[in-house]
Amino acid sequence: MSMDKTTAIKDLVANPLSRRTFAKRAMATGMMAAVASSVGFPGVADAQSLTDVDILNFALNLEYLEAEFYTVATTGRRIEDVGIGVSGVGTLGGTVGGSVVSMDNRAMQVARDIANEEQMHVRFLRTALGSAAIAKPAINLAALGIGFGNVNEFLTLARAFEDVGVTAYNGAAPLISSRAILASAAGIALTEAQHAGVLRYLVYDRGIAVPQLDNVDVPPLASPNGRLFNVNNEGLSPARTPSQVLSIVYANRTASARSGGFFPGGFNGTITQV
Repeated sequence: MSMDKTTAIKDLVANPLSRRTFAKRAMATGMMAAVASSVGFPGVADAQSLTDVDILNFALNLEYLEAEFYTVATTGRRIEDVGIGVSGVGTLGGTVGGSVVSMDNRAMQVARDIANEEQMHVRFLRTALGSAAIAKPAINLAALGIGFGNVNEFLTLARAFEDVGVTAYNGAAPLISSRAILASAAGIALTEAQHAGVLRYLVYDRGIAVPQLDNVDVPPLASPNGRLFNVNNEGLSPARTPSQVLSIVYANRTASARSGGFFPGGFNGTITQV
């Protein structure tokens, strides 16, 4: 990322006036409340108070989960063990569950590369957010009882994480006010999309049938109603609202749910409720 983009993001985090300016510009046109209401935030008042920092911290919760998953699956270690910071705003939680997965060389190469890049995403967002970065919340990698027993389990869960990540960034994009931050978020989203594409092909190539996550999900080809790529009937990548994302990672579709599944204590930050 260029120095100009880094400076812009850090200025946004450090300068409350800048954050209010972004929000006021959006609210002046009525767009922030309208878009936020359409993507599942609790109410207009809450939508109007959201900042780009809130959106980035929402993403950071997901990046913590992905980074922990791949790091544990490839090394048996947690991200804190490999030198990644986990402290910050909110409740700091430990990570439980998971172990090194026995994989063939091709799958392990993919897993290691993705682990490295998900660790980079955590570092990038934490650096960009500075003192506003959330702490890593409690994470339970064994929440669904799959993911680490064999390579097929690993690919099943990895596919789900990456597709959810892509749709989460896609859904959050209209809420981001800063063009610099939007460009940086798009860069992460495109990396996640590359991860998803490779994993979806591996799932198809091995004939693994995976469950459909929700009515937005497009499973890979080996599954019923599957497609090679995660696209809708218009050839577009789907988008999920924050509420839809939380219902998956919390493994709980109950309206107003604030925790569960991979996040037994819930997300840190402003956006925490299904």
